[in-house]
Amino acid sequence: MTDTSPSIDRRSALQAFGSLTLAALAGCTSTQTSEPSSSSTTTPVGPFASLNVQGTTLVVELEGGIDIEHVNLVKPNGSLFGTRDVAQGTSRVSFDLGTTYTPGDYELVAVNDDQTIGTTTRSLRPDLQIIEMGIGRNHPKRMWSGLERSPQTQVFVTIENQGSGPTAVTQLLFFGTVPYPSGENGTQYAETDISGIYDPESDSEVEQVVVPPGGSKTIYSSRMPFAFIRGGNVVCQEQPQSGTFELALETSTSNSSVSRRYDIRYSASEEFNNCSIEVGEDS
Repeated sequence: MTDTSPSIDRRSALQAFGSLTLAALAGCTSTQTSEPSSSSTTTPVGPFASLNVQGTTLVVELEGGIDIEHVNLVKPNGSLFGTRDVAQGTSRVSFDLGTTYTPGDYELVAVNDDQTIGTTTRSLRPDLQIIEMGIGRNHPKRMWSGLERSPQTQVFVTIENQGSGPTAVTQLLFFGTVPYPSGENGTQYAETDISGIYDPESDSEVEQVVVPPGGSKTIYSSRMPFAFIRGGNVVCQEQPQSGTFELALETSTSNSSVSRRYDIRYSASEEFNNCSIEVGEDS
């Protein structure tokens, strides 16, 4: 079930298939709530044995010996994300989160005979971090083999999702003192649907790269941000040059980009495209 349900208050969502009154809970397993988790796996209490995010799917393991008809997943705004029936003899249900869900605390509700027999809370909040970046000409062994898309002018970026929910990188952007930026005086794809991300395996530009919680990926640029072009944003000159640039990642789960700034130095050169490049952390 997709994340398209109309917004209703949390109490209504919880009561969609089960009562929350104390009277209704008489004779049933008591309701237990666990604190949100910052990892990909949560070990709650009550009817829920464990909650684990595998890729973009929330996998719910249920305790044995407890009768449960279905499990509801409630969004942070109180509306119903989805419902999963629990087949007889099974102890697992799953919810496909995708990569465009709303980050926040999600509530799982176990229901039997129209009664709520247990709830637990699961935090789904991605936290994407830029770990490392490098230019192909300075790190040829970190790039792909072959001449496709001029790897010496491209960039590799190692990223890590240190949060509790999946996300996807939808754009890789460069701004500032770089030869061929993503905005003006460059490729001008910053305000488009172009990702700027290259996949060496398919030899193509991909729409996005999914990063599950706890996962790390190395992504590559596709639009040659460090290609020197006559009349470009930066070309080699007879005197050394220095400045800063910003590496930015647009993601599917946030309206703000993940970015990091770097210092950059270009050596002197009599040729417009033959200077060395040094990149360091922005001071």
